[in-house]
Amino acid sequence: MNYRHSFHAGNSADVVKHCLLIRLVRALQQKPGALTLIDTHAGCGLYDLGGEEAQRTGEAAHGVLRAFADASPLLDDYRAAVQAVNVGPEPHLYPGSPRILAQLLRPQDALILNEKHPQDAQALRAAMRGTQAAVHERDAYELWLALLPTRTPRGLVVVDPPYEQTDERARITAALAAAHRKWAHGVTLIWFPLKDRGTHLRWTEQLRRLGIPKFLAVEHWLYDADQPDLYNGAGLFIINPPYAFTQALPPVLAALRSALAPYGHQGTITASWLHD
Repeated sequence: MNYRHSFHAGNSADVVKHCLLIRLVRALQQKPGALTLIDTHAGCGLYDLGGEEAQRTGEAAHGVLRAFADASPLLDDYRAAVQAVNVGPEPHLYPGSPRILAQLLRPQDALILNEKHPQDAQALRAAMRGTQAAVHERDAYELWLALLPTRTPRGLVVVDPPYEQTDERARITAALAAAHRKWAHGVTLIWFPLKDRGTHLRWTEQLRRLGIPKFLAVEHWLYDADQPDLYNGAGLFIINPPYAFTQALPPVLAALRSALAPYGHQGTITASWLHD
């Protein structure tokens, strides 16, 4: 599956990912100690929802625009993060994870971004001008391991690849195993698309066999039954999520499911432990 950020900016997967990312960072920030935030596949940082690539898929209409039309206060922080890069009531620009993370930084925190695609890296540098982010243009998996353990006692690594390569899941699995050996207490968030349950279940079992404790899986299935050859949803693997995050998660997931369910479907969004 090829999942370039620019084609899918503001879709349902982005709403879930960014809503939970905001909550995860804020839960970590309940302690005053400095955080290092690392985004291994940062993309362009900021996306034009009226641009050719986003318009070609039209997915924002089923994601961020649905979230903006929803009344749940549990989505307020997400809407505020999107609104921060826009003028007017309706979003025309969409902030990627780098811009959202930059909004969350405290003076003591650090933000490290990486994007290997040359054109996207150039756009990322432009989008992050004026922030305190450091931008790299390296292989994501090499950078992930090279920066661990983080210079600060605590940190978060966000792994959000486009899944263009057939070995992407295998590379994530190997890198995660190595990262855990170097940084067992660190927090890691891995985004993934859901196309069919068989592929996802096989990968989940491979990850389970790594034996990493405190391994949370969030799965958002859009439809009541799998739609062949279609994007069926997305999810997050979160290693070492703080208690404040997991405790508050159930009502947030219920609000996201309700806001994003396609017409004629209820959909499901669940959180379960691979290992606790």
